[in-house]
Amino acid sequence: MSDNKQENAAEHPVLAEFLSTVKPEQVLWALQDKDSEDWVVLASVNFEETDVMPVWSTEQLAGQHCIDEWQDYQPAQISVSDWLEFWIEDLNEDGIIIGVNWPVEGDCLELELADFSQAIAAIEDLA
Repeated sequence: MSDNKQENAAEHPVLAEFLSTVKPEQVLWALQDKDSEDWVVLASVNFEETDVMPVWSTEQLAGQHCIDEWQDYQPAQISVSDWLEFWIEDLNEDGIIIGVNWPVEGDCLELELADFSQAIAAIEDLA
Protein backbone atom coordinates (compact mmCIF):
# COMPACT_ATOMS: atom_id res chain seq x y z
CA MET A 1 0.00 0.00 0.00
CA SER A 2 2.87 2.37 0.76
CA ASP A 3 4.22 1.95 -2.79
CA ASN A 4 0.88 2.96 -4.31
CA LYS A 5 0.69 5.96 -2.01
CA GLN A 6 4.19 7.06 -3.08
CA GLU A 7 3.38 6.57 -6.76
CA ASN A 8 0.22 8.64 -6.35
CA ALA A 9 2.13 11.39 -4.57
CA ALA A 10 4.88 11.39 -7.20
CA GLU A 11 2.25 11.67 -9.94
CA HIS A 12 0.84 14.90 -8.49
CA PRO A 13 1.63 17.66 -11.02
CA VAL A 14 2.98 20.09 -8.39
CA LEU A 15 5.32 17.46 -6.96
CA ALA A 16 6.35 16.20 -10.40
CA GLU A 17 7.33 19.73 -11.45
CA PHE A 18 9.14 20.29 -8.14
CA LEU A 19 11.17 17.09 -8.55
CA SER A 20 12.08 17.76 -12.18
CA THR A 21 13.36 21.23 -11.21
CA VAL A 22 15.28 20.03 -8.13
CA LYS A 23 16.90 17.00 -9.78
CA PRO A 24 19.56 18.75 -11.94
CA GLU A 25 20.93 21.01 -9.19
CA GLN A 26 20.16 18.67 -6.25
CA VAL A 27 18.96 21.54 -4.04
CA LEU A 28 15.64 22.66 -2.64
CA TRP A 29 14.83 25.97 -0.97
CA ALA A 30 13.22 27.05 2.29
CA LEU A 31 13.00 30.36 4.14
CA GLN A 32 15.43 31.08 6.96
CA ASP A 33 15.42 34.05 9.34
CA LYS A 34 18.35 36.35 8.60
CA ASP A 35 19.21 36.81 12.29
CA SER A 36 18.04 33.78 14.28
CA GLU A 37 18.53 31.27 11.44
CA ASP A 38 15.13 29.75 12.30
CA TRP A 39 13.20 28.21 9.41
CA VAL A 40 9.65 29.06 8.39
CA VAL A 41 7.20 26.53 9.81
CA LEU A 42 3.53 27.39 10.04
CA ALA A 43 0.12 25.93 10.71
CA SER A 44 -1.14 23.65 7.97
CA VAL A 45 -3.95 24.99 5.81
CA ASN A 46 -5.25 21.46 5.21
CA PHE A 47 -4.80 19.60 8.51
CA GLU A 48 -5.76 20.73 11.99
CA GLU A 49 -3.09 20.86 14.69
CA THR A 50 -0.35 20.10 12.16
CA ASP A 51 2.68 22.20 11.27
CA VAL A 52 4.03 22.43 7.75
CA MET A 53 7.41 23.48 6.40
CA PRO A 54 7.10 25.05 2.97
CA VAL A 55 9.84 24.22 0.46
CA TRP A 56 10.37 25.41 -3.08
CA SER A 57 12.21 24.15 -6.13
CA THR A 58 13.86 27.50 -6.93
CA GLU A 59 15.30 30.45 -5.05
CA GLN A 60 13.01 32.74 -7.05
CA LEU A 61 9.82 30.94 -5.94
CA ALA A 62 10.96 30.98 -2.32
CA GLY A 63 11.92 34.65 -2.54
CA GLN A 64 8.39 35.67 -3.55
CA HIS A 65 7.35 34.94 0.03
CA CYS A 66 9.88 37.20 1.77
CA ILE A 67 7.26 39.88 2.42
CA ASP A 68 4.90 40.85 5.24
CA GLU A 69 5.35 38.47 8.20
CA TRP A 70 8.27 36.76 6.41
CA GLN A 71 10.14 39.94 5.45
CA ASP A 72 12.98 39.05 7.83
CA TYR A 73 13.52 35.73 6.07
CA GLN A 74 15.58 34.88 3.02
CA PRO A 75 15.70 31.87 0.69
CA ALA A 76 18.24 29.30 1.86
CA GLN A 77 19.23 26.21 -0.06
CA ILE A 78 19.19 22.70 1.32
CA SER A 79 21.00 20.02 -0.64
CA VAL A 80 19.12 16.82 -1.37
CA SER A 81 21.82 14.83 0.43
CA ASP A 82 21.56 17.06 3.54
CA TRP A 83 17.77 16.73 3.46
CA LEU A 84 18.01 12.96 3.46
CA GLU A 85 20.83 12.79 6.00
CA PHE A 86 19.90 15.47 8.54
CA TRP A 87 16.46 16.96 8.05
CA ILE A 88 14.12 13.97 8.03
CA GLU A 89 14.80 12.85 11.59
CA ASP A 90 14.32 16.31 13.13
CA LEU A 91 11.17 17.10 11.14
CA ASN A 92 9.74 13.68 11.91
CA GLU A 93 10.32 14.17 15.64
CA ASP A 94 8.40 17.45 15.43
CA GLY A 95 5.56 15.91 13.38
CA ILE A 96 6.04 18.39 10.54
CA ILE A 97 4.65 17.81 7.05
CA ILE A 98 5.95 19.41 3.85
CA GLY A 99 4.34 22.10 1.70
CA VAL A 100 5.59 21.66 -1.85
CA ASN A 101 6.20 24.80 -3.95
CA TRP A 102 3.97 26.73 -1.56
CA PRO A 103 1.97 29.18 -3.72
CA VAL A 104 1.50 32.86 -2.95
CA GLU A 105 -2.24 32.24 -3.33
CA GLY A 106 -4.37 29.17 -3.91
CA ASP A 107 -4.33 25.55 -2.83
CA CYS A 108 -1.24 24.15 -1.17
CA LEU A 109 0.09 20.66 -1.74
CA GLU A 110 1.00 19.25 1.66
CA LEU A 111 2.63 15.84 1.91
CA GLU A 112 3.58 13.54 4.73
CA LEU A 113 7.29 13.81 5.43
CA ALA A 114 7.88 10.16 4.48
CA ASP A 115 6.14 10.51 1.11
CA PHE A 116 8.01 13.70 0.25
CA SER A 117 11.36 12.28 1.37
CA GLN A 118 10.87 9.07 -0.63
CA ALA A 119 10.25 11.19 -3.72
CA ILE A 120 13.38 13.24 -2.98
CA ALA A 121 15.43 10.06 -2.44
CA ALA A 122 14.33 8.81 -5.86
CA ILE A 123 15.96 11.82 -7.57
CA GLU A 124 19.15 11.92 -5.49
CA ASP A 125 22.21 11.97 -7.71
CA LEU A 126 24.72 9.61 -6.14
CA ALA A 127 27.33 10.16 -8.85
